[in-house]
Amino acid sequence: MSVITLARPREPFPIDLPGLLISPAGPGLWRVAKPEGTVLGHIERRDSGGGVERYRARRLLPGAIRSMDLGEFWSPRDAAECFR
Repeated sequence: MSVITLARPREPFPIDLPGLLISPAGPGLWRVAKPEGTVLGHIERRDSGGGVERYRARRLLPGAIRSMDLGEFWSPRDAAECFR
């Protein structure tokens, strides 16, 4: 017997922020890039319990495939502002 897993849909980022392109990268995950296409990092939505969401920002390190935590924020806007 095979198990069918339904993928959670990718959704747009909750806000638009001029000067940044924020696109869906997975369920609850968004890629942050400059308008010319350079990827800056990612924002991940996390459940902190009790139905409260937080947004974790991670910046990609130049020339590497690793990332550095920038922090967790209560709003998607605050998480995205880290990339300006």
